[in-house]
Amino acid sequence: MDNWRKSSYSGPDDGNECVEIANSTTHVAIRDSKAPTRATLTLPTTTFTLFIEALAHGNVLAAPRIDV
Repeated sequence: MDNWRKSSYSGPDDGNECVEIANSTTHVAIRDSKAPTRATLTLPTTTFTLFIEALAHGNVLAAPRIDV
């Protein structure tokens, strides 16, 4: 995946300390912007969507279980 992008919440002072995401039609990849060559977490799009929705509602315990 080559279309990595940072969060719009990353300001100029902390722009290097955030996560980046890249997505395809079936998966979303997540990486640490400080270490882009290290490990990447890749999730199916539906799992990523459920995870973000749970975070947005403050219900982290309801986030889907991810077996790796």
